Amino acid sequence: MLPELRIGDKTVTLPIIQGGMGVGVSRSGLAGAVAKEGGIGIISTAQIGYDEEGFEQNPAECNLKAINKHIKKAKDIAGGNGMVGVNVMVALKHYKEHVKEAVKAGADVIICGAGLPVDLPELVKEETSKIAPIVSSARASSIILKMWDHKYKRTADFLVVEGPMAGGHLGYSREQLSELDNYNFDEEIKKIIDSKKQYEEKYNCSIPVIVGGGIFDHKDIEHVLSLGADGVQMATRFVVTEECDADILYKQAYLNAKAEDIDIVVSPVGMPGRAVHNKFIESVENGRKAISKCYQCLEKCNPANVPYCITKALTDAVRGNVDEGLIFCGSNADRINSITTVHQLMLELAGEN
Repeated sequence: MLPELRIGDKTVTLPIIQGGMGVGVSRSGLAGAVAKEGGIGIISTAQIGYDEEGFEQNPAECNLKAINKHIKKAKDIAGGNGMVGVNVMVALKHYKEHVKEAVKAGADVIICGAGLPVDLPELVKEETSKIAPIVSSARASSIILKMWDHKYKRTADFLVVEGPMAGGHLGYSREQLSELDNYNFDEEIKKIIDSKKQYEEKYNCSIPVIVGGGIFDHKDIEHVLSLGADGVQMATRFVVTEECDADILYKQAYLNAKAEDIDIVVSPVGMPGRAVHNKFIESVENGRKAISKCYQCLEKCNPANVPYCITKALTDAVRGNVDEGLIFCGSNADRINSITTVHQLMLELAGEN
């Protein structure tokens, strides 16, 4: 059995956060199912409205509409169990608007990465949504906690630590990722736990530390908890569930993946990312893919310079065009061999199955 996870004044029965996956991989179907089982289901806001009518003409407006819709739908699915939240990338052009819309829609938690969310407390203020930055090092944790303390006189409700074995965008350089044999992630976790203790004392609160990246089964969860962490964030394993919002061909790409198919790729976000090797990645390696339309997704993106349009690449994949799309995944995607349900997966992760 796993312990409960308490974040502020809210408690969930399982210390498992399903990581946010965009575009469209974790929306209301998956997040609601995870919350229903007593975990924390996370919706990615990155181009979440890709299938809304009018998206091609006004993606920003459609994304806000979809954030509101999917948070409320996920909460309906959850039926009062667990928590439902969002992952909002700081690198998004409309990052602030996404956060505010998520708060307005009643998101229980707001997790922000792909950059340090220095102004997140200002965007959420005294609302009921709990906030957390994604960090990859004790240095990043110390910077953001010190900044929030100094500027906003508050601290994080929890911390999400993403290690180098995570999927999607990674907070590590390509050089760091090539030298993982010399990197002790367990020690970094302990340092991050130490970095938040002074703020727990100052604000008389608990700041849970949630660890993600390469966590696959119950044994992995127990190991992380033994280090002093309070919970885990997992994404890859939730992709190959019936409730995941991605197309069946996207899930099949995970089932077909072998260890040698998992690549570190270049992303227009400016960070390396981990993905399944396919024809799309090969074509990018052979030269820049021309961009015919800009969807205004990233704050610092010049369509004339980036290697490809990440919105098109990710939406193609989630729709099932897996040869021509970008399929983000974690380091253990090759270990998955069957489609399951969120209910069965949560039982397994809890050590009850």
